[in-house]
Amino acid sequence: MVRIAAINYLNTIPFIYGLEERMPSGLVAMQFCTPSVSARLLQEDAADVAIMPVGAVPYLPDPRIISNFCIGATREVASVVLCSSRPVETVDEIFLDVDSRTSVLLTRYLCREKWHIRPKFTPFDYALQTPDPGRCHLLIGDKALLHAGAFPYVYDLAAEWIALKHLPFVFAAWTANKPLDPSFIDTFNQALEYGIRHIPEAIEKYDHQFPREFACRYLRDNISFTLDSEKRAGLTEFWRVALEKLTPRECVL
Repeated sequence: MVRIAAINYLNTIPFIYGLEERMPSGLVAMQFCTPSVSARLLQEDAADVAIMPVGAVPYLPDPRIISNFCIGATREVASVVLCSSRPVETVDEIFLDVDSRTSVLLTRYLCREKWHIRPKFTPFDYALQTPDPGRCHLLIGDKALLHAGAFPYVYDLAAEWIALKHLPFVFAAWTANKPLDPSFIDTFNQALEYGIRHIPEAIEKYDHQFPREFACRYLRDNISFTLDSEKRAGLTEFWRVALEKLTPRECVL
């Protein structure tokens, strides 16, 4: 049985639907978690496959991206945002979502290379506290969709990256920490594709906090699920700048 770590956000619902509808019974065991926990499970060999934050992939001993599907963006992603009470260029402290890996690295990079600021970075656990509209917060996933509207300044990190690099961005990719049977990988990818082709059905099946029309529009317009050559180029560039432009301390996940 292949152990799969899946992120419990709205943007993974199509993947979950496809896996539950199309994977043969008994072939996989799924556990649901945050992005940072999915990375940890794969790093500790407590899972075999994860929809893994791409910022953590280089830290695996033997990472293998096994799918041509991902959580990516070719425009505003809406669910990875820097929210602030004032313009970002004047911010001196950013509260970072502890559930995040990739988005924290992207925030640090944009602060340095695009906004030219060096704020204090403070971990923030949204399971214990709610965002303060008087401060500056990195919000990811469903938290971003729910709370960004309370802030006067909202910076979409995918859009900021695309404007800077003219490349799409990949936030998470299906990654294995060991070789897997090619027949399993084929079946796995067919299941993911099935889910992406049945977004309305996926939204109806699972509980979430959003109106149906809003959820469909977000998954259709903001999330780009195909890991194509352009996204792979964006991913390669992100790895390059995260590993070369940021200090080792800044890259600690």
